[in-house]
Amino acid sequence: MQVKTLKYQTQSVAKMYFITALCLFAGQIVFGLTLGLQYVIGDLMFPAIPFNVARMVHTNLLIVWLLFGFMGAAYFMVPEETETELWSPLLAKVLFWVFTAAGVATILGYLLVPYATLAEMTGNNLLATMGREFLEQPLPTKVGIVVVALGFLFNITMTVLKGRKTAITLVLLLGLWGLALLFLFSFVNPSNLVRDKMYWWFVVHLWVEGTWELIMASLLAFVLIKTTGVDREVIDKWMYMIVAFALISGILGTGHHFYFIGLPGYWHWIGSVFSALEPIPFFMMTLFAFNMVQRRRREHPNQAAVLWAVGTAVIAFLGAGVWGFIHTLSTVNYYTHGSQVTAAHGHLAFYGAYVLVVLAIISYSMPLMRGREANPLRAQRAEMWSFWIMSIGMAVMVLALSGAGILQVWLQRMPTTGAMPFMATQDQLVFFYWVRVFGGVMFLVGLITYLASFFIGPSADEEGSAAIPGSRLQRA
Repeated sequence: MQVKTLKYQTQSVAKMYFITALCLFAGQIVFGLTLGLQYVIGDLMFPAIPFNVARMVHTNLLIVWLLFGFMGAAYFMVPEETETELWSPLLAKVLFWVFTAAGVATILGYLLVPYATLAEMTGNNLLATMGREFLEQPLPTKVGIVVVALGFLFNITMTVLKGRKTAITLVLLLGLWGLALLFLFSFVNPSNLVRDKMYWWFVVHLWVEGTWELIMASLLAFVLIKTTGVDREVIDKWMYMIVAFALISGILGTGHHFYFIGLPGYWHWIGSVFSALEPIPFFMMTLFAFNMVQRRRREHPNQAAVLWAVGTAVIAFLGAGVWGFIHTLSTVNYYTHGSQVTAAHGHLAFYGAYVLVVLAIISYSMPLMRGREANPLRAQRAEMWSFWIMSIGMAVMVLALSGAGILQVWLQRMPTTGAMPFMATQDQLVFFYWVRVFGGVMFLVGLITYLASFFIGPSADEEGSAAIPGSRLQRA
């Protein structure tokens, strides 16, 4: 294999973020599989790890590992985009250890201390911020996240200011600053339940259907520029259109969470109309990815990274676009809200839009940080297999959850008389829950395959051909 050195040495800071992200990703999947089994084996691991604790760990690990991935991606991309070294690699390393310590301490707190006791120990009586889904973190952890985010943004912004300015860094900075500022709403926990839910959605929805989409677009654009050689001007135009549609539809599309929480009825119209537009930027992203690959000027040796990038666009459109649209209109959402249909959409949307784009940038950058342009062909084949195994496993889970959700609505919510009680309905969904477990096991196998690909070396043929001038591998 050809030896390749990084353009800017400070890009190597990203490696520690990516390795930690992958370790946390594995933990998230293990706890997700535990949750799936607890649906059908109710007392599994009780009382050591009750369902509510496993769920907190599962969702919090999702957020934390994706944040590690976004930070690592920024530390790798920004020096190359700005054509200058990172402003302070030392600050990046210090913040990494602070964030890691805070994350590990929080997860251990969930697992080892009753949640009410944890809230009392961490000052929740001084400023009540705990107890809300995805935002269960204790107050010191939330403060730590803010400190890490501000330090990270300062480091990245200073790097951008001293170097070349590009559309990719502009969109990335807009997304990262929006992510950090919107998180401040997690400190606001008003006694009025309607306002509380509004502020909660300002964090959750405007993250995943707003600022995170900007981060996703910039990461995808960067990988496609590097792997296809298409002119930057062409990619920039596509990215600006995608970002504009994402912001227009995403911000007012928040209204689909306001249907039934006590806000005025006009949100039914605003939420329905603009939520119906939300699949458009994801469809544009799919067209964008395929268009760039078709117009490519080079056959990049890292074909695994290309697969992850194209897969991001396609599965994000299916998960965030199609499955989101399925139950986003107010008349449909009236029946499906909070059902397993919501879970199906959430799983496929997160996997397609954010998990895959982080894996795409890791797939592209990790070989470079290990001194080569691409992984050996054997490693890339394993990596491509992992993509298909994880994606098919996710498809099995999503179809099972969709079936469970449809039956749940039919039995429990649609009948005007004689509706089946909640727990009786759950008994009717056991088949779908077992299928979901099968999909989860398959997904875990895919993830293990992906992690194993990092330890696969070149074959004897590859090592020999790398030394022969003009060989097939060198031309690639």
